[in-house]
Amino acid sequence: MLRSIRAIRRDPLAFLAAMHAEYGDVLQFPIPVPATYLVTDAEAVRRVLVTNAKGYGKRTLQYTTLALVTGEGLLTADTEAWRRQRPVVQPAFHRASLELVAGHVSTAVDRLLERWARCDGQVVDVDGAMMHLALEVVGASLFGSDLSDDPERLADATLAALDVVVKKARSPIPVPVTVPTPTNVVLRRAVAKLDAAVDTMLADRATRPLPDGCPPRDMLDLLLVAHDGDASRLSRQQVRDQVVTFIVAGHETVASALTWAWHLLATNPDVLDRLRDEVDAVCPDGAPGFADLARLSWTSAVLDETLRLYPPAWLITRRSLAPDVLGGVDVPADALIIVSPWLVHRDAAAWPEPERFDPSRFLGEDGLRRREVVASSAYLPFGAGPRLCVGRDMALLEGALVLASLVARVDLEPVGPPPRAVPLVTIRPVDGLPMRVRLRG
Repeated sequence: MLRSIRAIRRDPLAFLAAMHAEYGDVLQFPIPVPATYLVTDAEAVRRVLVTNAKGYGKRTLQYTTLALVTGEGLLTADTEAWRRQRPVVQPAFHRASLELVAGHVSTAVDRLLERWARCDGQVVDVDGAMMHLALEVVGASLFGSDLSDDPERLADATLAALDVVVKKARSPIPVPVTVPTPTNVVLRRAVAKLDAAVDTMLADRATRPLPDGCPPRDMLDLLLVAHDGDASRLSRQQVRDQVVTFIVAGHETVASALTWAWHLLATNPDVLDRLRDEVDAVCPDGAPGFADLARLSWTSAVLDETLRLYPPAWLITRRSLAPDVLGGVDVPADALIIVSPWLVHRDAAAWPEPERFDPSRFLGEDGLRRREVVASSAYLPFGAGPRLCVGRDMALLEGALVLASLVARVDLEPVGPPPRAVPLVTIRPVDGLPMRVRLRG
């Protein structure tokens, strides 16, 4: 392992793939404490995340480090804290709320098209554009806040904070955040910007309180209703942690998926043509809405296949709370379990020609989405089991509508060499995604 440190830091995806290829589906790394296992067998992964989910917690380096930014929000909270939090935020993702998301997507897309109209024929960073668009959608949908005035500031703060998270997670020598190192200073400034955004949201919502007897309008109302100063309710810090969690996780993951979707579409013109044909047939005006989603099967399949090849959450970790057996291997208590959707999604037994971009994997002969494929143990872009991402349906809705809305109205041509995927907190192109934008019609 000591000889491998440089390779791990340089390209962790390649290192994990090489270890899997050489040692199999469940392997133990030569690390004395904690006992550390890479698990890529789909059924063993299912045991960790689904059938024996109660036997595994989230108190791992990955989530402890991420909590430096998000606090103990829903994403990083360990078992007991998570059980208290999930019912509070779950209603924000019910069907009625998701229908409203479609309108926010339409508004954000229109704003993006206005910006792109001013640079028609020029090269733009599609990765940055998707970050800003997704940030606008999450702000409006979950917090009733207009984040369109300065999305770059929040997006940059998010990326800066997450870059520090990655550096700290990979550092062999932990440095307390109280030590004023350059890395900690960057983290402190980025978190301060996120905190300022939360303060602004709460100050604005204080001027627009929820009328008596009215149901909550969005997640922010749900959090504030659960915050009344009672010790059994959410504290001000807990409200902050949830808001920052969904600012960070709610836009960076969706933006990552959309960025890779545009890259894959640009390099697979047959898939792009079929996508345009579907959008033209379902919504000739090029403005799809919530009611159109059921008929945008190919669009959804494109997103599903993008998430297979480039799962934003490329790494999932758990801590075993008791001894267990995974794929025939005895695992002790307090072991670190590493699951990589990137590897699971490239298992040739489950995915023939796994490196090939083929959205038809997710469609049946009737042209409809194959639910059994999306729900299989070998497909986990949003995790699985009780800790399945609470925002999954919102992310899928948002992603499909953005693809359908933009593909009808713009051409995005690749510029320069293919982007190189870098595993940070999510899978991101190392230098963004420069593409030439041309408005259609």
